[in-house]
This record gives sequence, C-alpha cells and structure tokens, in this order.
Amino acid sequence: MDTSEPSPLPAKRSGLRRGIYILPSLFTVGTLVCGYYAILSTLRGTELMAAGVASALSMAAFDSAAKAIGWAVVFDGLDGRIARLTNSSSDFGREFDSLADVIAFGVAPAFLAYAWGVRAVDGIEGPESLQYFRRLGWIITFMFAICGAVRLARFNIDSTKGAGTRRYFIGLPIPAAAGVLAAFVHWGKDPLSEWAYGVLWLGTIAVLALLMVSRIRYYSFKAFDLRRRRPHVTIIIMGLILWAIWAFSEPVLLTIALTYGLSGPLGRISSRFRTHPPAPEEVHAS
Repeated sequence: MDTSEPSPLPAKRSGLRRGIYILPSLFTVGTLVCGYYAILSTLRGTELMAAGVASALSMAAFDSAAKAIGWAVVFDGLDGRIARLTNSSSDFGREFDSLADVIAFGVAPAFLAYAWGVRAVDGIEGPESLQYFRRLGWIITFMFAICGAVRLARFNIDSTKGAGTRRYFIGLPIPAAAGVLAAFVHWGKDPLSEWAYGVLWLGTIAVLALLMVSRIRYYSFKAFDLRRRRPHVTIIIMGLILWAIWAFSEPVLLTIALTYGLSGPLGRISSRFRTHPPAPEEVHAS
C-alpha cells in the first residue's frame, strides 16, 4: 500500500494558471476605470461651464477626460497583448473587454464630444436654431456610440469564427476612433463656441462612426512580436516617440491618431491605383 503523499506541484500550477487569467482582466478593469473617470470629468467640466466659473477649470476638466480616454487606449492594448503573451485568452476575457470598451470608447467619448464640441456652442442666432443644433449633436454622438457597439459585436463574432487576418482589422477599431476625439480635445483644450467649428466637429464624429462599421482594413500591429530580435534602431525610434509624446503631447498625439485614422481610407484609395500582378495560371493535371 502506497502511503506517500501526493505532490503539491499540480495544485500550484493550477493556482498560477488562474492568476495568469486574472492578469489581463486587471488591465481591462483599468480601461473601465479610465472610462468612468472620463465621464465624471466631462460632467464636472459641463457643470463648471454652466455655472460660469473660470474657463480654465472647465478646460482642465475636459482635458482630464481626454487624458483618461488616452490611458484607456493604453490599458486596452496591454490587456490583449498580455493575454496573447501568457496564452491566457478566454471567452470571459473577450466579453469583459468588450463591455469595458463600450463604456471607455463608446459612451465616454460620445459624452465628451457632445459636452466639449456641441453643448458649449452659442454662436447660432436664435434659440430655436441652437436647439436644433444640439439635437443634431445628440443624434450624431449617439451614432458614434452605437456604431462602436456594433463594431465590437462584429469583431467578437469574427474572432469566434476565425474570420479575417491577424495583420488587419476590418473597420476602424473603436479605441482608435475614441483616441481621435480625445486627441482633438487634448489639443484644443478650450471648448468650441462657434457653430461653424461645431458643424465640422459633428462631421468628424459622423465620419469616425461610419469608418468603424465600414469594411476598410486597418493594420492591427498584432504581427509585431515583442519577443523577436529587432534592429537597434527600433528601440531608438520607440524612445524618441515616447519622448515626443511626453514633451509635446498635444500635437504628437493628434498626429498619431489622425495618421492611423486616415491610413485605412488612404490605403483603400491607393490600392485602386496600384498595379496588381496578374493572377497565376491554373495548372491542370494531365
């Protein structure tokens, strides 16, 4: 009769594996916290603006909301990357990430876009015209939120079916669309007060919403493997980019966000004028 005690090693491995699954979810919680903080900061900026308090305080509140959305983009990128590196992807993590994304990149940016670029506009003659403008703002900002939710649902379905490629996203990712809005607010600081700029702002929001549900391809950066050897110049370029973001965050982040947002449509246009190699001839067996 064997009286030897069972080895505790399997239990430790099981506990470690559960801990690994928790790790990417913690970054998803960070995304959720940033989205919630962005909503609270936007609400504070709206209250300060309505109370006629110093505009610098409302500008700081809106800028804090934009920064929170930017940090949410960072957390969202890290949770997926860590899940892939640790081989800890799960159905729960995917659904939890999508729910957090709806709040951080759908509701929070739409709320901020309305408060910063629509609610503050007062350059329209007549209260009726202003009311119609604000109603249009409700519709377009809600359009952004619902298109983002549809984009996430389609992404989850495609991921389950294994559709698409690893190198490209189909449609503008919702974090990138939210990043464009946040970058504009971070760059402009002062809320829009003229109706002409407000109309351009609503047009930008509508275009981003349509890009999210489009079939335009965007590079995913998932093929960039951090574990592979890279030239020394790669770390130098990455360091320079981080320094530029730290020193000149307003123009640099806006440039990065717009560059990625426009890369899909520009790539689609350039592909129409690019000469494609002829299709290889079929070889039939004799």
